[in-house]
Amino acid sequence: MLTLYDYLDNGNGYKVRLLLAHLGRDYTLVEKDIMAGETRTPDYLAMNPNGKIPLLKLEDGSFLAESNAMLNYLAEGTPYLPDGGIDRARVLQWMFFEQYSHEPPIAGARFRMRHLEQTPQVKVEIEARRAPGEATLGVMEGELATRDWFAAGRYTIADIALYPYTHVADQGGFDLAAYPAIGRWIERIEAQPSWFPMLPAE
Repeated sequence: MLTLYDYLDNGNGYKVRLLLAHLGRDYTLVEKDIMAGETRTPDYLAMNPNGKIPLLKLEDGSFLAESNAMLNYLAEGTPYLPDGGIDRARVLQWMFFEQYSHEPPIAGARFRMRHLEQTPQVKVEIEARRAPGEATLGVMEGELATRDWFAAGRYTIADIALYPYTHVADQGGFDLAAYPAIGRWIERIEAQPSWFPMLPAE
């Protein structure tokens, strides 16, 4: 059986859990408290030298790190990942966008507002993420103004990759009401069978 090492308030782990739910895959969840340093222990670093979550232990006992690599691995041969050609390339395009352009400002601002003491330096770091985060949301809004999904004309791991930190962007100080097409896209995702919230209390 698969084992997923995760911190529940982390969007990268949530995207993997969400795909596993859509696929109906059984797995064991092992929670690691990143704020308590539980991913920096020798035992954990032996599994993932990068010391981050999520981390997926495969059925053969090997480990796979990086959430979008996990999505690609798990979605292979399913409707969530096109077989090839331009549709698969578009899925990858948006997944690269998510890690390079989306997560640093949007997840970065949220993490600092949610988990760090609001010192003057932290507030400067949050504000530095405002403009690039708004630009990223603007790109997404423009795309979703003309289509329901980001790639292949259907719900794919491109959407699953972008959804977690987008739907809680307000927790990083971003006003999602300014992006109605994103709001409708979030509603479409949350209407999917087997969708569940990132945190149990939500």
